[in-house]
Amino acid sequence: MERSRTSQETEALKRLEALRPAYERLRADRIRAESDVERLTAELEAARAQAREELGTDDEAAIRAMIEEMRAENARRVEAFAEALRAVQDRLDGLTERR
Repeated sequence: MERSRTSQETEALKRLEALRPAYERLRADRIRAESDVERLTAELEAARAQAREELGTDDEAAIRAMIEEMRAENARRVEAFAEALRAVQDRLDGLTERR
């Protein structure tokens, strides 16, 4: 019986040693993940602070709405510029035809 117990203990130790690399890998992954979470949390807070400073809010929906409004305004300005160019071109064409 004593021999059987020693054999079981030996097998358990072998199994533990076989599992050690997986444990160490998982431990390192956990440490890396915790570090990533800390870094990303700090980056997120910095981005939120920057958004509050530059845009007056860090609310994602409000920022998306601002972006859409800016895009719409940009499209209106591009169209106004295109219209101004067409008007100039029409005036130039009119001057050319009079010659």
